[in-house]
Parts: sequence; C-alpha cells; structure tokens
Amino acid sequence: MNAINIHEAKTHLSRLVERAAKGESFVIAKAGKPMARVAAVDAPVAPQRLGFLAGEFSVPEDFDRMGAAAIARVFGGRK
Repeated sequence: MNAINIHEAKTHLSRLVERAAKGESFVIAKAGKPMARVAAVDAPVAPQRLGFLAGEFSVPEDFDRMGAAAIARVFGGRK
C-alpha cells in the first residue's frame, strides 16, 4: 500500500480518487505518520473476526433443551 504525503494528496486529489476508484488503496500521511487510508467505496470489507466475545459469557449445558417443556405444551406434545 502506497503512502502519499498530505500536501501531495491535496494537490492531486482528483487523480488519487480515480486511482482509488479503480481499486488501488493508499495511505495519506502527515510528516511520515499515517493519518487515513483511502479505498474505493465498494472495496470488499475484511470479514468479521469470529470469536471476538470469547470468555465474555457462558452457554448453559442444557441450552439445547431449555424451554422444551413449554414448547411441548404450546404445540401439544408431551414433556
């Protein structure tokens, strides 16, 4: 990914937007420090990471049987 100086980005904004629209993403930097990433709007977004809530809650052992009696009563089954 290319880094573009903020002054150059201001000077060549139209050209840079065209490049981004074609799928080329780049970073705008100020004094060598990355400030913003520019990419096409319809660029694919990184998939959401699975497991981000690991350890935040626990699932009961009888989770798949919870409410079975009430469901059976509602639908006329026996429980």
